[in-house]
Amino acid sequence: MSRPPEPPVFAAPWEAQTFALVVSLHDAGLFTWGEWAEALGAASRGGERPADYALWLEAIEGLLAARGLTSAAALAERRAAFARAAAATPHGQPITLANDPGA
Repeated sequence: MSRPPEPPVFAAPWEAQTFALVVSLHDAGLFTWGEWAEALGAASRGGERPADYALWLEAIEGLLAARGLTSAAALAERRAAFARAAAATPHGQPITLANDPGA
């Protein structure tokens, strides 16, 4: 009797990229695993959201901003650029910032 296949670890490529980003930034010495756990815990306490990869992204943005490596304004502009790029990208095509009509 064979076992059913296990579900994928990541539901989408961006989740794997977020995971890799966190590991790479840790390996570069930007934070300890304890600091990461604190940031992720703080982000998840803000609501009833599970600790999904969107929450991981929110936590890493907060850590980078706290370290002065980015700012809330820069993060907001990047989100807006991505939203414009997404709106301008034909269905089924990869979304890249090169598609941002405001760039």
